[in-house]
Amino acid sequence: MAVQVTTRLGLLLLSLLAASVLVFAVVNVLPGDPASVVLGTNATPESLLALREQMGLDQPGWERYLAWVGGMLHGDFGTSLLSRSPVAPEILDKLAVSAPLAALASAVALALALPLGVLAGVRYRKLSGSLISALSLGGIAIPGFWFGLLLVTVFAIRLHLAPAGGFVPWSEDPPGALRSLLLPALALGLVQGAVLTRYVRSAVVDVQREDFIRTARAKGLTRGQALRRHGLRNAAIPVVTVLGIQLTSLLVGAIVIENVFVLPGLGRLLFQAVGNRDLVLVQDLVVLLTSVVLIVNFLTDLSYRLLDPRIRVAR
Repeated sequence: MAVQVTTRLGLLLLSLLAASVLVFAVVNVLPGDPASVVLGTNATPESLLALREQMGLDQPGWERYLAWVGGMLHGDFGTSLLSRSPVAPEILDKLAVSAPLAALASAVALALALPLGVLAGVRYRKLSGSLISALSLGGIAIPGFWFGLLLVTVFAIRLHLAPAGGFVPWSEDPPGALRSLLLPALALGLVQGAVLTRYVRSAVVDVQREDFIRTARAKGLTRGQALRRHGLRNAAIPVVTVLGIQLTSLLVGAIVIENVFVLPGLGRLLFQAVGNRDLVLVQDLVVLLTSVVLIVNFLTDLSYRLLDPRIRVAR
């Protein structure tokens, strides 16, 4: 087990290195000049040249890459090309919005999908199971931004139970910050929960057809006992895979929701950085999000070995 974890950790580090090289190469071949964005269209060639030297854009690509990666390893994420302010505090400030939002949305999705998905899988031939399946399909078909607008109309405008938008910093008012994230988390979590419900239902339906479930039933266990003791653990593997994908997509995939609720999260920051050609900020954000994806996949792979001992034996 230790050798397997060490091997996977080595592959994770190599993947992070390859991702940093790829991100740096892709971002730096994009058309456009950051100096022109800062100075405008009326800038003289001399001023553009001077600003490029000040930004370090005149240096070879490999030197800029090594300086960038070396700085990140020491906690220095560089300086924004436009605002000339450190990038790390700005990313941490936005992460304080996006990370709790993703965690709350994931909690909502799990609280919705696990009981409903298991119930739909156990009763898939009955009316209640068909009704849950139909509701989950409807949830998948509803766009997240439309559902967010509906929540704002009902709970913010009519009932005045939650703010319609904006965000209060955690340092100023923690309960107010939490209230600011409730409706966006519901908008994201209910839609993602509908998707996860379908996967939970399919996994439960499939595992009930396995031979070990029939053997457990033949030994005298009821359907519920066989499913609890032997089925749910096996059905969890595909569900964990989908949950890992959803968790990573919630960090950056909530750009539309962040715009609906006017939240200063990572999604809006990345969108603005790309539009402003702020290369350092774009690189840092993309590498951060890529690292989160790789680390979540690493943890998901480890969870397979905990859920299914056959994987440990096979490896």
